[in-house]
Amino acid sequence: MGLECGLISFVERLHRQFLEVVTLELDGLGIHEVNSVQGLMLFNVGDTEMGVGELIWRGCYLGSTASYNVEKMVENSFLARERSVHDRRLVLVRLTEKGAKFRDRLQQMHQRHVEMLERTAITEKDLHAATVTLGRLDRFWTRIQGIKPAAA
Repeated sequence: MGLECGLISFVERLHRQFLEVVTLELDGLGIHEVNSVQGLMLFNVGDTEMGVGELIWRGCYLGSTASYNVEKMVENSFLARERSVHDRRLVLVRLTEKGAKFRDRLQQMHQRHVEMLERTAITEKDLHAATVTLGRLDRFWTRIQGIKPAAA
């Protein structure tokens, strides 16, 4: 397996591990109304109002799965959903008060993890370098989307 394939597998594994950490956090808080993917989606909404399409673009969600998860979070009062007054085709979502409280709990979890990282061999310089490299990969893959692979 080439270096690129190893990197892709590693990123996928890190994402799954992060979702498992969020699941453990939810279990520890006694929160069973949302799953880890929904929690990550709520975190990505943050304090903004955005279209469902933008939410899908910001995260690692497939369209149909994201729509299902948005529907569940609306049903459980974590998200409010409404049509844009400027473009009726656009559906906007924002956190409700309940969703904002949940997002705050996730921010506390992230802060605990930052504090734990300070006690490891991973330095701020390491994290910065990883962020820069992953950002470059993101831009690369964003540029090539839609380009069909060459015929074998």
